[in-house]
Amino acid sequence: MKDHYAKIIREQLPAAVSGILIALAFPKPDLFGLAWIGFVPLLLSLWGKDRRQAFVSGYVFGLFYFFGTLYWIYHSINHFGGVSLVPSVCIVFLLCLYLGLYPAIFAFIYTSMIGRTRLPALLISPVAWVTLELLRSYAFTGFPWSSIGYSQYKFLHMIQIADITGIYGISFLVLAVNGAVVDLMLLRKRTKKMPLFPTSYTLIGMALLAALLVSVFGYGVWRLGQDREGETFRASVIQGNIEQDKKWDPAFQKEVLDAYFGLSQKAAESMPGLIVWPETAVPFLYGYDSKHTEELVEFQKKLGANLLLGGVMVNEAGTKPSLLSNSAVLLDRGGKAIYKYDKMHLVPFGEYVPLRKVLFFIDKIVEGIGDYVPGRSYIRAGTEFGSFATLICYEIIFPGMVRKFYTKGGDFIVTITNDAWFGKTAGPYQHFSMAVFRAIENRKPVIRSANTGISGFIDASGRIISKTALFTRETSTAEIKTDRTLTFYTKYGDLFSFLCVVLFIVISINIKIWR
Repeated sequence: MKDHYAKIIREQLPAAVSGILIALAFPKPDLFGLAWIGFVPLLLSLWGKDRRQAFVSGYVFGLFYFFGTLYWIYHSINHFGGVSLVPSVCIVFLLCLYLGLYPAIFAFIYTSMIGRTRLPALLISPVAWVTLELLRSYAFTGFPWSSIGYSQYKFLHMIQIADITGIYGISFLVLAVNGAVVDLMLLRKRTKKMPLFPTSYTLIGMALLAALLVSVFGYGVWRLGQDREGETFRASVIQGNIEQDKKWDPAFQKEVLDAYFGLSQKAAESMPGLIVWPETAVPFLYGYDSKHTEELVEFQKKLGANLLLGGVMVNEAGTKPSLLSNSAVLLDRGGKAIYKYDKMHLVPFGEYVPLRKVLFFIDKIVEGIGDYVPGRSYIRAGTEFGSFATLICYEIIFPGMVRKFYTKGGDFIVTITNDAWFGKTAGPYQHFSMAVFRAIENRKPVIRSANTGISGFIDASGRIISKTALFTRETSTAEIKTDRTLTFYTKYGDLFSFLCVVLFIVISINIKIWR
């Protein structure tokens, strides 16, 4: 029996090692270089395995990879959902069991192809991975968190190509490099298995990949050295650092408002054109509670700046307070509301319960969930220093959604969030890093305001201009240069990843041709 378990451990150890290496490439600890070799143990271990064994190895890899990057979800369930530690961790594990299916299917596909075709792993791996990563981004409302490309947000010279390919192009490069390493290590074994295996396939693939990497890096150097036209204005973000359990307590309503008023007055001393409050910063139903709404507007008129605030609002379709939207409102310098955006992509089990009639018991798992009404309009706010869209919390992680706001122009991106749910885990760091790619994909600077952090500013090339620490009460002001560039990605979206899907289908259908 011991020998049996020891054999299983030996068989699955490479997959586990790969999962850990990939998890370490993400924030934190940000060891992004590991991603370029992290798949190698898994891919090497798949050689010689049958499809069932490969599926299991891919699943093991996926469990380590996703639990290592998504463990922080337990914090919100445990601290704010009334669920004890062990069950909250089990809920996260259940999510990982679902997400692990994607790497498991990838390993199944990879094993099916690598032993039956002359095509190099540097082509099979990225094409199959991007196809499944794209599927994960859309299936069941989508969950693109932990896409491999996000691990590279600090590698600015290599990720500028995202304005053409989107985040999936970076995932493609990472998997291609891992595949190339495996091709070199498996060259002799593949030649023995297939006497007519042409080494030229691998060598040509290596040469093409090297040329591609040099071109991508050169493109990055060019993009980072550009001085594109744009207007400059000053913006301030307010980080209220309001404790989650105090946020909606009427006893602390005045304290919360005073905190935001005081921070905004301090920010106004820098004479910004725009002041941004976080998601749901307003501790009352904005517009519905007329007394406090009027108090806020009267205060804002004295700031001498436009104010974008996040608040919960009564939906326009009805008058009952139960019909709520998670919204952003822009007040001009005179206190007039000139823009309102309702969050469209709501968080399942956080802002609404899907299939509520079936999952009637869910309120017992996550206490305090209330259904919000989703918005329906891709609208931008217009100001004297340019137009912008407001992405609320979770929405910033969806590249296909963000680009839709800018297909007809735009100057910068604002994202507001409340990451207090995640505590001091890796969650807030990962969430912030994703905004780097939205900046590059659309060539728009990003202004980010978060209740407990991380707040900050990112320029149109993905450089982090400044950012705050977690759980501090502070303001931050920066000079923002707008950018009206309409990128290939903004125009055509995920064309690159769809081409990968087509290529994957062609290879799969014609697998015999490549033998």
